[in-house]
Amino acid sequence: MTDSWSSSGLDVHLGWQPSTGRSGLAAAIRAAIREGRWQPGAAVPSTRALAHDLGVARGTVTRVYADLAAEGYLRTAQGAPTRVATAGSLPQSAPRQAPRDPAPRWDLRPGRPDLTAFPRQAWITATRRALLRTPAAAFGYESELGAPELRDTLAGYLARARGVVADPARIVVCHGYSHAVAVVSRALSGLGVGEMAFENPSLATYRSIAAAQGPRVVGVPVDEHGMDVSALDSPAAVVTAAHQYPTGVTLAPPRRAALARWASESGAVVLEDDYDGEFRFDRQQVGALQALAPERVVYAGTASKTLAPALRLAWLVLPRTLVEPVRAAMADSGSRPALLNQLALAELIDSGAYDQHIRRSRAEYRSRRARLLAALPDSVRPYGIAAGLHLLLMLPPDGPSEATALAACRRRSIGIEGLGSYWMTPDGPGGLIVGYAATPKHAFAGATQHLVEALWEITA
Repeated sequence: MTDSWSSSGLDVHLGWQPSTGRSGLAAAIRAAIREGRWQPGAAVPSTRALAHDLGVARGTVTRVYADLAAEGYLRTAQGAPTRVATAGSLPQSAPRQAPRDPAPRWDLRPGRPDLTAFPRQAWITATRRALLRTPAAAFGYESELGAPELRDTLAGYLARARGVVADPARIVVCHGYSHAVAVVSRALSGLGVGEMAFENPSLATYRSIAAAQGPRVVGVPVDEHGMDVSALDSPAAVVTAAHQYPTGVTLAPPRRAALARWASESGAVVLEDDYDGEFRFDRQQVGALQALAPERVVYAGTASKTLAPALRLAWLVLPRTLVEPVRAAMADSGSRPALLNQLALAELIDSGAYDQHIRRSRAEYRSRRARLLAALPDSVRPYGIAAGLHLLLMLPPDGPSEATALAACRRRSIGIEGLGSYWMTPDGPGGLIVGYAATPKHAFAGATQHLVEALWEITA
């Protein structure tokens, strides 16, 4: 049988073979409509005419037309010809554009762990155990506070590893730290808090998230001793006490005590962002600020730096008075971290594999930081304590600008960030924020070499 023919009705062309049967005929008509060969609104052959031309039973064509009408391809009406009901053209995606910022060959961007070091086998084991041990009822609609298993586990872990005064009933599991900032800001706004203070410099993303929930955002200066507590005059403040981001300094002991005292006496709320507190290299980790004023400090932790950002797991340890407001804000947000990820993390911590992974990562990141410092030219000055996943390099005051340094890095396909975008005022000094954790282990030497070449180019 040929693909084209004449009939006593309308001439049509269908790429149909009898061996494909009724389903093949329906597919051929769909294709004709999608490809524009059967135009919208055009009459189609009658069932009798098409059946005659194709040499099939009229009932076959009738059923195909009925099916296509039900799908929306054809429109039928009593006493009128059947017509094409839709343009039905194949969806055309926009041409794929090259990424605006292609991935750098040498990834020294801050805030990222080495994803190649993710403990896959331990995570698989933890996930399998969680699936075997968890009752079916747990996979229903979960509490806004998070999985009870993870909250119980976090209470013990945070008390042991970070010195947090933790109670499972006061722990909320969030869909990442951005979500945590949003729900805390929303809860505080609902309680009448109209202003939140952030460290200056700090990450603009979190300032924007907080401001979007209602409070006005103001800046508080940071120096070599951390946030200037004496400059605080807001009912709420956000602080990276253990390792200020991005400068890398730690909040000095007198200021930690002053901040806790200020919050207790003024009734203010402090959100402590403990984003990488597990990674201190020169001595024992600094404990959480929260322990000094657990009824005024909200402790926030995350698995983004210890494991992977894609897990979208963060947690809050709340003062008693904020549990219900934050729970309500969680319900309003409609966002929940995946239950299975919560259960797997609980198993990972309980088994000891989480601590083992952190110790391995700590040793690796300590080594990388030392190797980077040893390779740097004397003209750049490292800033901050020996901790975390990044290093701030301050450029000479009379030397090249931050923009010049970033351009030299871009020419070598180095992913890196400048300090300038973190300031809340335009007059802050420039610098380079080097993330030494993101690069896979085998590529770290190459990344360091290219960074040093860029620095020598602009400072020689």
